[in-house]
Amino acid sequence: MVSFEMNDRKKIGLGLTGFGIFFSILGIIFFFDKGLLAMGNILFISGVSLTIGPKSTMQFFMKRQNYKGTISFGAGFFFVVIGWPIIGMILETYGFVVLFSGFWPTLAVFLQRIPILGWVIQQPAIRSFFDRYRGRRVPV
Repeated sequence: MVSFEMNDRKKIGLGLTGFGIFFSILGIIFFFDKGLLAMGNILFISGVSLTIGPKSTMQFFMKRQNYKGTISFGAGFFFVVIGWPIIGMILETYGFVVLFSGFWPTLAVFLQRIPILGWVIQQPAIRSFFDRYRGRRVPV
């Protein structure tokens, strides 16, 4: 059963996920520093696991439709750890897009409801881009 209440485990998980994203961005800014990227990856994965739970995490990553994304994300993590951060980040980015492509429509609706950003997204050129990908997975 999915619980939407914010207990301490979920708060810590969201914090770890945020720090993981922060360290990954910092690692990219510092010219693909493998230490920061590896730390960001570890924090991100552990944060997701704490936020949605270990069982849900395993179910998400082991879905048949997510195998391609899981394998590329894992291979990218491996390449970052062994010292090839650029190749690793390319693979991780591809895996991230494939894994989380089902969430893009929800994200698009959320972004359209933000006051100033929503007005920008409602412009015809940008809106056509959002409408094209709403309600379907990114083809891979």
